Amino acid sequence: MTPSTAPSRTRQMIYIALLCAQGVIIGLLERAIPFPFAFAPGAKLGLANIITLVSLFTMPISDSFLLVWMRLLLTTLLGGTLSTFLYSATGSLLAWLGMLIIKQLGERRVSMIGISASGGILFNVGQLAVASLIAQSWTVMLYLPILSFIGILAGIAVGITANFLFEHVDTLARLRYDYQQHLERNQL
Repeated sequence: MTPSTAPSRTRQMIYIALLCAQGVIIGLLERAIPFPFAFAPGAKLGLANIITLVSLFTMPISDSFLLVWMRLLLTTLLGGTLSTFLYSATGSLLAWLGMLIIKQLGERRVSMIGISASGGILFNVGQLAVASLIAQSWTVMLYLPILSFIGILAGIAVGITANFLFEHVDTLARLRYDYQQHLERNQL
């Protein structure tokens, strides 16, 4: 690493750590909130995915992936179990990958809210896939329509929140702009 890139990489690591801490805190707070959807056990709002969405729009893919893994590990260490880690890791990684792929379509085709809603669905698909493997039965997937509906609603709420943050938090707007400029320079 050259001296000119060291401060920017240090700044990026601090940014990743701050987002990770925010995601862990949001995740732990969400666990403490009683679940509002009694008809759909296991469903949750996924508020920590606001941080994942922010990372997809403000940092390189490798850093965003690192952030997701750090958030998963820390949240598990601070109050999870191996099974919650398996469910969360599979759902989070599938949602992250899906949102990343859909984001590549461009903002003219899919909004941040649409990207987030797809992440909500994919998170549930990942969790149900793990549940199917554990139960050794694909009948668990019959629960997917209910969880997909809730995932879409939660994803829309997360997307609206992230969109609001990008519009009203100057630092995030600047980081997003800087990241887009970086991508455009590298495409030339």
